[in-house]
Amino acid sequence: MSQTVDSFSFAKRIPATPSIGSTTVTKQDHVHLSFGFAAPHLFPIEQLSQSAAEAVTLHGRKALQYSGSVGPGQILKWIQARSQVHGIHVELDQILVTYGSTQGIDLATRILVEPGDHVWVESPSFFSALQAFRTAEAEITSFPIDEEGVRVDLIEDALLNAKQNGKPLPKFLYTMPTYHNPGGVTLSVERRKRLVQLAEIYNFFILEDDAYSELNFTGNRYPPLYTLFPERVIYLNTFSKIIAPGLRLGWIIADSRVIAKIKLLNLGGSIGVFTQEIVAKLLDGFAFQEHVDSLIDHYRQQRDVMAKAVKNSFGEHVTFHLPEGGFYIWLRFADEVNTSDFLEDAAHRGVSFVDGKSFYVNPEGFQYARLCFSYVSEDQIVRGVQSFADAYFAYINKAVS
Repeated sequence: MSQTVDSFSFAKRIPATPSIGSTTVTKQDHVHLSFGFAAPHLFPIEQLSQSAAEAVTLHGRKALQYSGSVGPGQILKWIQARSQVHGIHVELDQILVTYGSTQGIDLATRILVEPGDHVWVESPSFFSALQAFRTAEAEITSFPIDEEGVRVDLIEDALLNAKQNGKPLPKFLYTMPTYHNPGGVTLSVERRKRLVQLAEIYNFFILEDDAYSELNFTGNRYPPLYTLFPERVIYLNTFSKIIAPGLRLGWIIADSRVIAKIKLLNLGGSIGVFTQEIVAKLLDGFAFQEHVDSLIDHYRQQRDVMAKAVKNSFGEHVTFHLPEGGFYIWLRFADEVNTSDFLEDAAHRGVSFVDGKSFYVNPEGFQYARLCFSYVSEDQIVRGVQSFADAYFAYINKAVS
């Protein structure tokens, strides 16, 4: 008698739920406000095509080997130079290229956390990060955000309580301090300074996810946490939002001893060396700041269109913080609303979004919803928000009747 796959006992660490934020709807006119994707028409296709051809022609035989050619070294130097714009000054041995910033989250978690160790996060938080922490069998504690970012005062209270009562302290705190996903808020400078002080006092790491920092709509600058305490901050960034997500290239910046430990987990050697070769060719002579400025202009306009559409379609039924950068608007409905209850109806009306509960450790956040303004056109934003509002008001009217 043959055994089926279902009869096998797989590792319990495998996540029980599929990827969040996706949708199975394939209709051409469907509006995907759930997708946290970059705008495809802004990808530098012509330059990438030329860079790929040059990578093959000039360095193909070496670039296609395990260690690659000159590209990986050039990428490290580019990251080093670009980081200085944000106040981060590091040596090359403090940088590691990864398969996107999400792999950086996974690798950092694996070197810091044993099963049962404690990880502290924001509430809400990036769902893929939460998935990584659950897979590592960490004990996760969350702390709310407000319009100035995570409530550092509550973190401080919890640390003091844990210390006084012999409770476990966190191995690290995961935070997205600038243009938070999904909340859209930015951690104030005062809170940044206090948070790194707490990391020093209580001896924990901070995992800083800075994926959206280049997409700055206001010109206001916020110091990366890494610049305030480089010894205990592991900094993550990515090319996904500024070049193209399909490249799957990001990076970690940390103390060289931390990087050395993370490298031990890269059993297959260097990350995507041929892709690094292509991106290195692209960045050599590429008007990068001009490119980023065009992204900012486009996404700021998208944000403004969505904010106006939300106000026109929902009126006083929702509140939100206008983000200073990034991809998302985080809607808050009345406390009795459960956005999961009209996900399906919204999809039938031609729009997808992400319900609030997906971003929380505990069963909460039901009154929230995340909308992404980066991926779709202005017309689609207006139409999608209206369809979303139609589903919401149908839900409300049904509850009243």
